[in-house]
Amino acid sequence: MTDKMELLKRTKLFVLDMDGTFYLGNQILPGAADFLKAVEKAGKQYLFFTNNSSRSPRDYMAKLEKMGCPITRDQIMTSGDVTIRYLQTHYPEKTVYLVGTPPLVESFQEAGIHLVNEKPDIVVIGFDTTLTYEKLSNACTFIREGALFLATHLDINCPTETGFIPDCGSFCAAISLSTGKQPKYLASPLPKPWRWCWTRPAFPPRKWPLWATACIQMWLPA
Repeated sequence: MTDKMELLKRTKLFVLDMDGTFYLGNQILPGAADFLKAVEKAGKQYLFFTNNSSRSPRDYMAKLEKMGCPITRDQIMTSGDVTIRYLQTHYPEKTVYLVGTPPLVESFQEAGIHLVNEKPDIVVIGFDTTLTYEKLSNACTFIREGALFLATHLDINCPTETGFIPDCGSFCAAISLSTGKQPKYLASPLPKPWRWCWTRPAFPPRKWPLWATACIQMWLPA
């Protein structure tokens, strides 16, 4: 109990992973709900972060609400958000060929990213659960022709209720073998997403400690 209270006392903002950490499928994992209750009771804040770029932030908000954990837009960040922010900051005028799901495509379009199907400046690979051979082949061709190779995140597998399924890193491995090019990965565990947590309106810049999601295990039933 002492360790739990010390954790809550010295941490202002908790960043929580989602798939396989806070929930699996449509079930909140043991200890996760109790942990959030303790954080709220202590008057501290939390932010969900997921590498899973197959869904939009709105999708995750709806999913969490159905599980009894409603959150605001400022409390969710995805690897898709990180990638959009990176493109807006470093390549605002460049064209992008996106290998991603319809929700990810919609998020990019809403953010003003210029998506194209021919001769892009940049190829972005996401966790595309609608991946086709045509998309994979196009990405390889564009990268061979000189397009910058970016990826939302480096996860090789995504955990599900029935086991692991291939994730963004697996797709990138196939593209790298074909093209001889390596991608620049943009999201966790790289440092940029964590720095951007402080840019959210709900979390004004401060020297707040950040705690890994393993802390949920401290709230598991004895």
